[in-house]
Amino acid sequence: MNGSAVLSAVQQVRRMRGGSQSHLMRASDGGFFVVKFQNNPQSVRVLANEFLATRIGLYLGLPMPEVAVIEVSDWLIAQTPELRMLNAGNETPCSSGLQLASRYVADPEQEVVFDYLPEALMLEKTHDLANFSRVLVLDKWTGNADGRQAVFTKRVHARKYDVHFIDQGYCFNCSDWDFPDSPLRGVYARNCVYQHVAGWDAFEPALSRAEQIDCADLWRLAEGMPEEWWSRGDADALSRLIENLHKRRSLIRDLITAFRNSSRNPFPNWAGN
Repeated sequence: MNGSAVLSAVQQVRRMRGGSQSHLMRASDGGFFVVKFQNNPQSVRVLANEFLATRIGLYLGLPMPEVAVIEVSDWLIAQTPELRMLNAGNETPCSSGLQLASRYVADPEQEVVFDYLPEALMLEKTHDLANFSRVLVLDKWTGNADGRQAVFTKRVHARKYDVHFIDQGYCFNCSDWDFPDSPLRGVYARNCVYQHVAGWDAFEPALSRAEQIDCADLWRLAEGMPEEWWSRGDADALSRLIENLHKRRSLIRDLITAFRNSSRNPFPNWAGN
C-alpha cells in the first residue's frame, strides 16, 4: 500500500499508552493499525509529523511501520464507547474523518511487543543495533523534540528480537514546525546502542541518502497527507517545512557532532574525526 491510500477503520481493539491517546484498530485491509486522532491532546500536527517523518525514515532505509490515512466513521465512534479522548477530567468522542494509521509492528494475537529490554539482552539478542545510529540521522535532521522511541518484537521460535522505530510525532518540534536544536534531543536513552559507532560509516546509508535528497523527493513523500492535519489556516506551512528540511541536510553532521561532544559521551569507540 502506498502512503496516499485511504483505509477504513472497522473495529477498535484497545487503547494504547502515550500522550496522543491512540487506539489499536482493525482496518479494512484486515491489518491492525495504531490510530492517532485529529483531536488528540498533543496537536493535530502530530498526525502530519508522524506521516511525513515516518515516510522519510522509510526512504532512508530505517525499520519503521508503514503509515497511511484511515477514515473513522461517525457510526463506529458512536458505537464504540472506548473511542474517547480524556483531557483534564473531561471526556470527548474521538474525531471522525481522516486520521493517521501506523501499521502495528506485530500480530497482536500471536506476538508480544516490548518497549524495554535489559541491556545485556538488547546487546546479545537484537538484530542490527546499528540502526540506532542511523535513526540519529532522521532525528537530528527533523528536529525530533522527544527521545527516540523504539520497540522490540520477536516471532515465535526466533532467536533474536527485531527493533522498530515508532512515534515520530514530535519531529519538527511537534506543532511548532521549527528547529530549536539541542545535542540531547531526539536520542535514545541508553548509550549501549551506540557502542558500535567508530566513525561516519556507522550512519550509512541513511546519512548519504539524507544529504542527497532533493525537494522533489520530499514532496513525493508528503503526497496524500490531508491538508487539515497541518495547515491551521496557513497554506504555505508545508512548503516552508519542506524548504527548511532541504536546507538542513547540510547541518546533519554538525548536529551529530554536537551530540558526540555532549556530556553523554555516546560514542566512546569513535576516535579521530
